[in-house]
Amino acid sequence: MLRVVFQLVFLVLVVGVVLYLYSNVLRNLDRLGIGTSFGFLDESAGFSIANSDFDPSANLFAAILVGVQNTAIVSFAGIALATVIGVIVGVARLSTNWLVRRTAAGYVETLRNVPVLIIILFWYLAVILQLPPIQRAVDWGWLVLSNRGLVVVWLERTGDLAVFLAVLGAGAVLAAAVSVWRTRRFDATGQPHRRLLWAAGVLVAAVVLGFFAGGRPFGLSLPERGELGTEHGFLLSPEYGAILIGLTLYTSSHIAEIVRGSILAVPRGQTEAANALGLSPFARLRYVVLPQATRIMIPPLANQYLNLVKNSSLGVAIAYPEVTRVIRIAIGQQAPAPQSVLVLMLVYLCFSLGISLVTNLVNRRLALRER
Repeated sequence: MLRVVFQLVFLVLVVGVVLYLYSNVLRNLDRLGIGTSFGFLDESAGFSIANSDFDPSANLFAAILVGVQNTAIVSFAGIALATVIGVIVGVARLSTNWLVRRTAAGYVETLRNVPVLIIILFWYLAVILQLPPIQRAVDWGWLVLSNRGLVVVWLERTGDLAVFLAVLGAGAVLAAAVSVWRTRRFDATGQPHRRLLWAAGVLVAAVVLGFFAGGRPFGLSLPERGELGTEHGFLLSPEYGAILIGLTLYTSSHIAEIVRGSILAVPRGQTEAANALGLSPFARLRYVVLPQATRIMIPPLANQYLNLVKNSSLGVAIAYPEVTRVIRIAIGQQAPAPQSVLVLMLVYLCFSLGISLVTNLVNRRLALRER
């Protein structure tokens, strides 16, 4: 009974504090003549966004969507790269080779003890901006590298995508069916399933078939360097490169420690049993150690993914047009700060809840079930 009373008292205090802060915000907004509506999102943005086709006459909501898209691009690319590098470095930290082990340890101890903002600024100011100017850029035909960014060969649309997408969709369904078939064959006979290779082969065949059946809907767009810039191809801006490299290196150093700790948490008897079966070191890691370590590392990995998404807001320091910078520019253009910041908070909340949902589903899928 006493516990219930304490909880009710705490709930009343929390509600009281929230109501006080809310009324205080309303009073201050009324005193400053600032409204509380979100109608400003429908007004013209009045500013452009670098490396995008955004029209300044479009409304502010569209500008925020461009910032959200830029945040998602750098965040999800960083998550993928940081995971791959982190796993490799984490495994290397447990290598029996002294040089490999110490190199991986130096990588981790150096990067995770330096603020991520310093890493981003270093890559932006000391590396990328020190590349040759566009007049003396590294030009290999399919790649142009200068202090204005990296331009690589890309695909451009040259025809109708309907047939290509239809064939690709059918190929994806067939690849899933082939994967299920190979899994059942493995369960029945014990022969290696190689379902990933079979499914990948089906998808590749579908892409090739769809490309020719659809009348070659894609073509190569080669970068063409001029005196003042580069046309065609795909541009990776200096700001995007710096924020992506900085977030990837910093987060991968933390992921490496998570991987190392998770591998060490696997019972030693599992490794000894794999050795007794005559498995090679790679097979032991692939089929015995990593699958069990993955169950341990998923929750802390989710925290690192959330940190990476939130750290993407540091792109504002190098003018990368992610959502935080767009909101700051909007506030400078007379958008009401309280509502703008609330929108920014909701954006990051949606990112965080989405990542948490996915990682929790994966964690539940990998969890051991009691019989």
